Amino acid sequence: MSRQTKILVLHMKELIYTAIFFVLGVILIILLITMFGSGRKQTASIESSAYIPGVYTSSIDFKDRSVDVQVTVDKNHIKDVSLINLEESVSVMYPLMEPTVKHLRDQILEKQSLDGITYGTENQYTSAVLLHAIDQALQKAALSE
Repeated sequence: MSRQTKILVLHMKELIYTAIFFVLGVILIILLITMFGSGRKQTASIESSAYIPGVYTSSIDFKDRSVDVQVTVDKNHIKDVSLINLEESVSVMYPLMEPTVKHLRDQILEKQSLDGITYGTENQYTSAVLLHAIDQALQKAALSE
C-alpha cells in the first residue's frame, strides 16, 4: 500500500487568466445587481407618489373642435375620469368616444394606474388618444419630488 506522490503542475499563464475571468465575473455580478436593484427602488417610489387634490383637464383637439378630459384626484387616489365640453357634433363624428371613456374609467378607478389598461381593436385609436390625455392630466396632478 504505497502511495505515490502526485505532482500538480500549474502554469502561471493559466492562473493569471483564471484570476482575470474571476474578477470580471464579480464585476459583472455587481453591475447587474446595481442596475436592477436601483430600478426596483425607483418603481416603488413612483407607486407611492401622491397627487395634489383637485380637478385636472387635458384637451384633445380635433379639426375645429376640442374635447376636454377631466380627471379628479384626491391625495392618494384617482376619483373620476370624464369628458367635458363634448359637443353633439363631436359625439356624432366620434361615436366610440363616450363608451370608450366609460370603459377606461372603470379600469383606471379599479387599478388606480394607467398600467395594464386593456381595450379592443375596434377602438384602439380612440383609446390611445384618451389614455394620452388622461396621462397628461395625471402628470399635472402628480407631486414632484
